[in-house]
Formats: sequence, C-alpha cells, structure tokens
Amino acid sequence: MGSLVPFQDLNLQPEPTNFASSPTPTPRIIPKVEPKLEPLDEYTQADLQSTPFFSNPSPNFNSSSGQHFTRNPQLPTPEIPPGCEETNVYSEYNRISELFKEAFAKRMERFGDVEVVENNDSPIAVVEDPDSRAIVSVNNETQVSEMVITRKKYPQRSSELVRVTDLKPEDQRYFRDAVRRTRMLYDSLRILAMADDDNTQHLGPHRRTRGDLKACQILREHGLWMNRDKRIVGAIPGVLIGDVFFFRMELCVVGLHGQAQAGIDYVPASQSSNREPIATSVIVSGGYEDDQDGGDVIIYTGHGGQDKYSRQCVHQKLECGNLALERSMHYGVEVRVIRGFKYEGSGSASGKVYVYDGLYRIVECWFDVGKSGFGVYKYKLVRIENQEEMGSAILRFAQNLRIRPLVARPTGYVSLDISRKKENLPVFLFNDIDDNHDPVYFDYLVKTVYPPYVYQNVGSGNGCECVDGCGDNCFCAQRNGGQFAYDYNGILLRGKPLVFECGPHCRCPPTCRNRVSQKGLRNRFEVFRSRETGWGVRSLDLIQAGSFICEFTGVVLTREQAQIFTMNGDSLVYPSRFPERWAEWGDLSQIYPNYVRPAYPSIPPLDFAMDVSRMRNVACYMSHSSSPNVMVQPVLYDHNHVSFPHLMLFAMENIPPLKEISIDYANSGTSFAEGSNLLGERF
Repeated sequence: MGSLVPFQDLNLQPEPTNFASSPTPTPRIIPKVEPKLEPLDEYTQADLQSTPFFSNPSPNFNSSSGQHFTRNPQLPTPEIPPGCEETNVYSEYNRISELFKEAFAKRMERFGDVEVVENNDSPIAVVEDPDSRAIVSVNNETQVSEMVITRKKYPQRSSELVRVTDLKPEDQRYFRDAVRRTRMLYDSLRILAMADDDNTQHLGPHRRTRGDLKACQILREHGLWMNRDKRIVGAIPGVLIGDVFFFRMELCVVGLHGQAQAGIDYVPASQSSNREPIATSVIVSGGYEDDQDGGDVIIYTGHGGQDKYSRQCVHQKLECGNLALERSMHYGVEVRVIRGFKYEGSGSASGKVYVYDGLYRIVECWFDVGKSGFGVYKYKLVRIENQEEMGSAILRFAQNLRIRPLVARPTGYVSLDISRKKENLPVFLFNDIDDNHDPVYFDYLVKTVYPPYVYQNVGSGNGCECVDGCGDNCFCAQRNGGQFAYDYNGILLRGKPLVFECGPHCRCPPTCRNRVSQKGLRNRFEVFRSRETGWGVRSLDLIQAGSFICEFTGVVLTREQAQIFTMNGDSLVYPSRFPERWAEWGDLSQIYPNYVRPAYPSIPPLDFAMDVSRMRNVACYMSHSSSPNVMVQPVLYDHNHVSFPHLMLFAMENIPPLKEISIDYANSGTSFAEGSNLLGERF
C-alpha cells in the first residue's frame, strides 16, 4: 500500500541565503544534529472548550506519596473574624463548601468529565495524580468530598517528515475512502451540534454553538484526526486538488494544514531533526496587503507585524514561519497551497471556503518595504507543472457559467434547459465530444408518477395541524420518531429508512422546515457528455454535505407491469437494488461504540420498478461509483403508502462546482441512462 519515505536528510550545512534587498545581513545558520523531540501540541479554540476548570499549580513534590500537592488559592483557609466563635465560622464555611459540591460538582458529574468521591482524611488541596486528574477536596462537618476533573490528553503531532510514494490505484481508493469517511463524520457531528443548539433556543438567550469547533473537538478526543503520526511533505493521500472545505478546522482534521489560525504550517526548530524549521503548507487568503495572487505564481507575504485591523505596523522578522519558508526554499521542499476566499453559497459563519490548489515550490525570497512602509518578507511560489486544474480557478469559472454561460463557454451547449422550465432552475445540456443529443428527446419528469391506488384514503386528516409552523408536537415529527429530519437550513441530520415530510394535507406554511425535498431543484445542474462514463451530471453551484440534490423520478410499475415492460426491452430501474447508503450519513459508531443505526420509521422491501424509457429527469444521467458523493434517501410527503416512497438524493460530501455527481447503482458500472446491468432485469 504505497510507502512512506523519510524526507531527504536535512542535517547538512546550508548555504546562507542572500536577500538582495535586505537592509540587514542574514546570520549564518549552523544546523545541529540532535535526536528528534516530541512536539508541543498547538492550542486551538476547540481545546479551550475542554480546558479544565482549575489550572495546574506550581507543585511541591511529595516523595512519599509520589503526588504533587499545593494549596488551592481559590479555596483559602478562612480567617476567624474578631468576636465570632470559631465553630460558627467553620460551620458556615463547611455549609458553603457542601453547597458548592451539591450545586456544581454533582451536576458536572453527569457529563462524565467530573466524578465526586468520598474521602475522610484529605486536606483542602488541588491534587494532580499520575493519571492527570485535577482533584479538588471539599470539607464539611462529617466528611471530605473530592471533585475529580479529568484532564484530556491528546496524541501529539509528529515532527517526522515523510513523503508518500508509489501509491497504486487501490491505495488511492483506500485513502480517499478514509478521508471521505472522516469528513462525513465531521459534517455529521457539526450538523447535529448545530441542530441541538437550535433546539435549545427556546430556553433563553445563549451563545450560539460553533458546530465546526465542537465536531473538531470530539474527533480529537477520540483520536480521529488524520495524519498526526507523520508530518507529510507534498500531497496528502486521499485529499485531491479541488477539494473544498467550508471550515478551517476541517483542514486540521484531515492533516492538510495543521494550524488552527496561522497561515504557515511548519515543523518548529525545536522539533526538527536539524534544529531548523521546515514549512509544509500555506493558506493564501488575502490577509496581507502585500500579497499578489496570480494563480500559478504567488507573491506570498510572511506573517507577523500586523495590528488588529490587518495593517502592517512593524517590521517582520526572519523567524518562526518566515524562517521555515526560507528553509523550505533552500532545501527544495514543496508546500501545499490552500486558498481561502469569500464565496457565494458558503455555509460557514465567515462566508469563506478553503480550496486545496496543489503543490508549489518556493523559488525566491527577499526582504522588501511593504505598502504601509514597513519591512516584510516576500516569497515567490510557483505551481509545480502537470497537476490537476486549480480548484479555485474552477470555482470562479463556475460563477461565470451561472451568469453568462454562452460567454464563458461559447461552444458545446446543446440546450440551456432540458427541463423546459419545469424545474426551478435551468438544467443545461453540454456536449463538446460528439453529436449525441439524446437527453433533449426525453420528456422531462419533475416528480415520480405513482399508480392511482397509492393515493387512496389520503385526506386532510393525514397531515399536521401546525398552523403557525411546526414545533415539537408536530404530527409529522412524531412519525419521524419525535424529531425533524432536517435542520433550519434544510440539511439532512441523519439518514433514516424513511423520512416523513409535511405535505399538501398539512396546515403548516410552505416555509416549514420539514418541507425540503418536495420543493424541487435548489442548484443549477448540467448534463454533459463524457468519454469515460457516457452521460454525466455536474453542478454549477457549490453543494454542501447533507443538502438535497433532486428526486430520482420515473413511472412506477407493479411487478406484473414490470415483467411485461421487460419483455419489450424497456429501461427499468429497481429501487430495491440501491444500496442503503443513507445509513452512512450520521453514522456515529466511531464515536459511540453502542451506536445503532436508525430503524424507525421502517418500510417493507421496495417491490416495484420505475420506467425511465420515455420520461426521466436529471438524476437518470448520474454515473455510477462505488464511492459515491450522493445517496438515496426514501421520503414520503404526498401519500402514506410506505411501500412507494419518493427516492430523494442527498449529498454525502461537499461537492465542488463542475465535479461529476455519482451514485451507487449496486453492481452497475454505468448510469441507468447508458443501459446498466440493472436495466431490463426481472424481479
């Protein structure tokens, strides 16, 4: 499975770098050959949420017990006021201590971070034992209780530089699936954390949860951050050029960029084998006024010397990340470049997205006077040739396509809307390969056509009565197991065997949060001709994980009807053969060992077929993949027949614009539209 190659020996005598414009000479750096040191883990905002309530004091070591003891300055020994009886004072003090234990320690015990243990002979002290637990003892008249706060320990990030080489196709699929699963878990935790915060808004004003930080923290506590055991130089296995991240902390989770805030990720000199810092990745986000981003060539400004308004106010120094970039240039170490910029449709709080744009070499470094009149270090980064197209360039190109398709791409468009305005947004048809225009000749079917008997016994009494909007007592929510399937942004919280949405027989308004998939397309799609997959589908918009894509439509046939149609050679889709990928979305088994995937509401085996030989929609042109980015989620809203659900498609990961959308057609290697081996088969 590929190989990890130790990076080239850096324990060599480096030549001094000449800064042509530098006002001061650069000192000669003599490397030291010393054993590698364990790195100090950088603090993040997520760490602050798990910081113990009491900080470690400067301990006095007790050799007899092997523990560290010190008096807690927050719990001083009480002084006896003049004219008061000592017993009364201590009684009051003990009463307050007992209240503290009952009101705080006992409550915190529920969350698993604190336990209250009884002890009869311990002094009032903060104790740090070998298991890194902070123990606060609280006296009362009859006993002493200790509040034990467990300090979380995280695996430290390695400083060993390695390069991953010789990856075979199966290795690439393995690492891609590993990254995909980790990102899916991250998104699931983030969305659930935000939904939980939304559900507690009625309790009163409170600070809104940062779901991205919470998800990051949980993954770190369970040791699920990737690429921590080695510091990878070059490409990260499983992370592809063009991958889009809505939150910066996710870069840390997959190991693409290990700094929560700093724009330069590097191995510090104190951790390096030769006592020199080495940079491995940078984020280009326009945070420095002297940056110049030309795409393949970047003039990157070093860090430091800015005020809170991002204005340069002092000279930069050749240290830390700045020195690391210079040393990477000297040793020929390429760096990963991640671009961060504002983007329409971003789901992050900042409105930014982060796109991995590939590997760059640092070819020049100099000291210059910046626009604000202060000295800054500048680095010329040149993109290495023969890489995939930059993701940031594709994002910008897609923006132009949405606004002026014929200007951005003058040739290749067969139709600017094969739905003929039946969808909320146009569905483009693009073919610059051959003369095949087949999708134009099919009737576009927006919603699935069911047999009339499916709608029998459906009336006004089958919906909710939530006139002012659906709440906790909504009938449709109760049918879902007592909760809504979506958050307030229409993101699917967790995959389920079946989702009940509010429908035409409900009294809630059209803006109800439980009406998501029935509203049609929310993104602009393009059916395109591909040499690899025949017809395929891609979006012109950036799609966030958990978002609704479209319905897989067709004309529903019973078993007997399907047998007749099969004899005529017509194209049939069998919903029962779609794998249950919905179970992967929201799967928290890596976090909770006793996790059981949702089994309610349950549905019987889907014993029907869908004819797509004459009428179909954009979903029929999606290509097959064993690692798809789209899943099938059964949904009911306009009838109550659980044997005939709508097949709604949801994104399993962030899908960048112009990236092909894929679905798992079980053992099929092509889309249904191309005649997969599931078409025309008998029950």
